[in-house]
Amino acid sequence: EDVELPATLDGYRQALDTVARYPLVDKVGIECTGSYGAGITREFTAAGYSVVEVNRPNRFDRRRQGKTDQFDAYAAAEAVLSGRAKAIPKSNDGLVQSLRVLRTTRSSAVRDRTATINQIKAMLVASPDSLREKYRGLTTAKLINALAATRPPAEPVTAAESTVVSLRLLARRYKFLGEQANDLTRQITRLLKEHAPALMDVYGAGPDSIAQLLITAGDNAERLHSERHFAALAGTSPIPASSGKTHRHRLNRGGDRQANSALHRIILVRMHYDQRTRDYVERRIAEGKTKREIMRCLKRYLARELFPLILSALKPIQSPSST
Repeated sequence: EDVELPATLDGYRQALDTVARYPLVDKVGIECTGSYGAGITREFTAAGYSVVEVNRPNRFDRRRQGKTDQFDAYAAAEAVLSGRAKAIPKSNDGLVQSLRVLRTTRSSAVRDRTATINQIKAMLVASPDSLREKYRGLTTAKLINALAATRPPAEPVTAAESTVVSLRLLARRYKFLGEQANDLTRQITRLLKEHAPALMDVYGAGPDSIAQLLITAGDNAERLHSERHFAALAGTSPIPASSGKTHRHRLNRGGDRQANSALHRIILVRMHYDQRTRDYVERRIAEGKTKREIMRCLKRYLARELFPLILSALKPIQSPSST
């Protein structure tokens, strides 16, 4: 039976009613469970069905059969029945979802703030000499404060006056975005201290790195079968690249690169300030390992260290209004 339903709450409930006609169905395959399919995933999960994350259909099949919603639905069902699709979708309703929305907003604020200061400096380079000399040599903080405090004419006429007006607006935008980023950082830190204090105590780990690792893991801990699974998810599981008498491993370019970057930042801090890590690096260098190979090993050890702490942090949280 082929049924086409709208992607609304009523449509999701109609889908539930349609599937309920078949009592033997206990598992449902859904694409994009973290974005477009999040709504219907929540409805089917609440109804007691086991939801499986389904990747997009094979490219060869799409080239051979074409692309329609009906083909995609059949491909999803076939992937679940064959056992090829096994991934458990993220629940998107706990600590991790809170961190995800806060961190996404913070990342965009930081990105836009960087673009703003670059625009300010580019505008100053092309500005008249008298204006450029006035702000030459100032640090970023002093430059922003000086530009934000200017009093340009309300109706600029010359190019210099228009430049001053634009620089003042950009400086105020930079300060506003900075305040947003700082406020969001405080919110992220508060959540982590309340619900993941052990992770916050990890040497070299800051709130941004810890938040990213939890986002990569997802709210529901059952998605992570073992610390090896988490290491592969973070792209830290080494891949053999041996040949002949050469025995080595190379970088795993799979997994979540943002999680890998978070582990990389923690390792950099430890390599500079943690004596045990520095001793390990010296020992491995003496064995003939390169710095890049050593960092890959350290990331793998760090993933193993963080895995039980992440599992303990992935517990359902309740807002004060729900208690």
